[in-house]
Amino acid sequence: MKKERKPESILRKPSYKGGPAAMRKFIGKNLRYPAGAKAQQIEGTVRLRMDISHQGKVIGTKILSSLGHGCDEEAERVVKLLKFEVPKLRKIRATFHKKINIHFRLPKAKDNKQPSAPTQVQYTVTAQKDDPPAEEGNDQRNNGYEYTINW
Repeated sequence: MKKERKPESILRKPSYKGGPAAMRKFIGKNLRYPAGAKAQQIEGTVRLRMDISHQGKVIGTKILSSLGHGCDEEAERVVKLLKFEVPKLRKIRATFHKKINIHFRLPKAKDNKQPSAPTQVQYTVTAQKDDPPAEEGNDQRNNGYEYTINW
């Protein structure tokens, strides 16, 4: 029978409900690309540190790696919307610190081409007048071929 291990720390870290994938999805859904950054085609990553209260709310942020052009402010705004689950501790009101990267990537241009109607090409290939006469039993040179190509 295995012996139960004690946790490495008395304080258990806060976690986002649904895990890191759910947090990335939430950030991607709520992140708005700043107009100034979009106009100058700025891409990159804003790295910041957030302070999480004992209630799971983000109470403060500090930019560690700046991108500028409104991206820093947008990253702070989105991070402050996050709500974490903090395990209950006995009368301890700790503030947790977590680092996070917010990626800003320009949306890819979509092709606005309308699907065209199916195109049909029809042509006929016939034997040339200069061709030698066909041998008996082999009439294929005098016959023409018709092709229809749809795409």
